[in-house]
Amino acid sequence: MLPQDFLDRMERMLGGEFPAFLNSYETKGHRALRINTHKTDRERFLRQTPFSLSPVPWSGNGFYYGENDMPGKHPYHAAGVYYIQEPSAMAPAEYLTEGFCAGEKKETERILDLCAAPGGKSTQIAGKMQGEGILLCNEIHPARARILSENIERMGIRNALVLNETPQKLAERFPCYFTRILVDAPCSGEGMFRKNEASCSEWSLSGVQMCAGRQDEILDCAAVMLCPGGKMVYSTCTFAPAENEGSIARFLARHPEFYIEEAVRGEGMSAGVPEWSFVPEVSGLEKTLRLWPHRLKGEGHFIAVLKKEGSRPGGGAHTCSVERGIPEKELLIPQKGILEWKAFAKETLRSADDMWQNGRFLRFGDQLYQIPDGMPEIKGLKVIRPGLHLGTIRKKRFEPSHALALALSCEEVFCRADFCMADADESRTIRRYLGGETFPYAGEKGWYLVTVDDYGVGWGRAAGGVMKNFYPKGLRRM
Repeated sequence: MLPQDFLDRMERMLGGEFPAFLNSYETKGHRALRINTHKTDRERFLRQTPFSLSPVPWSGNGFYYGENDMPGKHPYHAAGVYYIQEPSAMAPAEYLTEGFCAGEKKETERILDLCAAPGGKSTQIAGKMQGEGILLCNEIHPARARILSENIERMGIRNALVLNETPQKLAERFPCYFTRILVDAPCSGEGMFRKNEASCSEWSLSGVQMCAGRQDEILDCAAVMLCPGGKMVYSTCTFAPAENEGSIARFLARHPEFYIEEAVRGEGMSAGVPEWSFVPEVSGLEKTLRLWPHRLKGEGHFIAVLKKEGSRPGGGAHTCSVERGIPEKELLIPQKGILEWKAFAKETLRSADDMWQNGRFLRFGDQLYQIPDGMPEIKGLKVIRPGLHLGTIRKKRFEPSHALALALSCEEVFCRADFCMADADESRTIRRYLGGETFPYAGEKGWYLVTVDDYGVGWGRAAGGVMKNFYPKGLRRM
C-alpha cells in the first residue's frame, strides 16, 4: 500500500506519466549481479556462468539474472566472484570512476565512499581501482559497518580501509584530502518501495524533510574533504525533490566553488528538473540524472556529478592537504615481530619474497594486517578494517585469515585443492566444504587454498589423508 501523500506528490510531478509509474509497482523488480573484476573478467565469467544473463546498459560488468537463478546460493558467491546488486544502484559508482578505463593513473587516487554500507558501491569502485590508490569506506552505524567490512573481505579487496565514523569527524581529519568522493546519502527510500514494501509504512512527509536536512550536513562535510579539481557524486534512491534537485541546489548555493558536470545519460535515464528545486538562482540542475522504474529495468535513483574548481597540481592527492603518514613508532611493527607470518608466507605463498614479506604491517593484539601504500594516519579513528587481514599470530605459528584466502589468486599459492562445478561429485564436495565438513585428500601436509573453478573460497589443512576445514563457522551453510 503506497502512502497517499506520496501518490499525490508523484502525480503532480509526473502528470501524464503517472499511470505508467503506478503500473510499474504491479510488476516484479529486476534482479542483477555485478562481476568482481578482482577475481575474473567478463569473458571468463560468461563462459563459466550457470545463470541466464542479460547486460545492464549502464554497467559494463552488470547483468540481470533469470527468475529461476539463485546466485546467492552458488559457491561462486562465497568466493566473491560477483556481488548481487540492484541494477540502478550500479550507476553512481560508474560516474564516479569515469575516466579510469581511459588510462588515468589510479595510484594517486584517494577515494572516499562516505556512506558505504552494505558495500555494493565500494566494491564496485575497488574493482575499477584494481588495487591501486587508497579506498576509504565509511559507515556511521556500527552493525552496518561490520557488514560493509565483510563484503570488502569477500570481494578480496586489499587497498581498502573500513571506518565507523561520523562525517564530521572525517572532515576534521581529512580536509582537501580525497580526489573523488561518493555520497550515496541516507534518504527516504522511495525508490525502493517496490523492492522493500516494509519501508512504505515508515515513510512520511516529515521524514523526507528530516532526510533532506541530514543530506545537507553530509554534503557540507564531503565538500571540506574533496581536494580542488576533485569529483564528487551524490546519489539517492528516492524520488523526493527536496532530497534530490533540492539538496543539490541548496549545496551549490552554500558552496559556489562547486558546479554540476554534464553526465552522459544512459539508456532510459532522464534529466533532473530544475523547477523542482525551488532555488531559482542555481543553474545546471538539468545536468543531473533521474532513473525511473517505468522507464528502465531498475528502481528509482537520482545522481548528480559535481566538480570542485581548481586543479590537482602534478596529479597527486596530497598536494592540497597535510601529508598524513602512519606514525611508525606507534603502529607499524618491525620485521622481527612477524617471524611467524614470514615462515607461513615462505612455505605457502609463491610471491613470499616480494609484497608478502616486504610490505608494511599492523598488529592489533594477535591479529596481523597488511596496510596499503600511502595509507593515512588512523590513530584516534574507529577502525573496522585497516587494510588486508592476514591472520592470527599464535605461539610459534601463524593461522591465515579467511580474508587472505579470498584475496589470493590460485597463482599466488604453492598448494591448492581445486574443485570443478561441472563435475557432480566435486560440486557436492565443495558444497559440503562450505557447510563445514572435512573431506578425504591425499596430499602433502600443510596449508591449502581451497578453490572452485580456480576461485579461492577458503583454507584447508591437509594431514593424515584428510583436509581439515577452516571455513569460518559463521559463514557455513548446509
